[in-house]
Amino acid sequence: MDAPTTYYGQGTAAERWARARLFFDAKEYATAAQVLHALAAEVPEQLAPRLLLARAYYHSAQLSRAEEELRAILERWPVEDYAQLMLGRTLERLGRAAEAAPHLRLAGAMAGDFPE
Repeated sequence: MDAPTTYYGQGTAAERWARARLFFDAKEYATAAQVLHALAAEVPEQLAPRLLLARAYYHSAQLSRAEEELRAILERWPVEDYAQLMLGRTLERLGRAAEAAPHLRLAGAMAGDFPE
């Protein structure tokens, strides 16, 4: 017997984006990640779905997936300061503070937060 299909993957890219945002805003992060995973793969050249996917992974404690997605984002968009910040925070949550520090410093510098 086939597994039941869900409506998560149904509709246009715009409809799936709106659905993912609704799940994210409702703090249903794991469900938002399910919708966003396919959407981000479909449009890898768009930053917004990939960044929201990384955030959904982070908030649903899928930290290894968040790290992987954030590294992919930064490979393509190295000046994305929010991705730098998120990667630093993700690495901190993974207990890798020394590895997180350069990303956090870079994110701060990119945002104009310089230590006095």
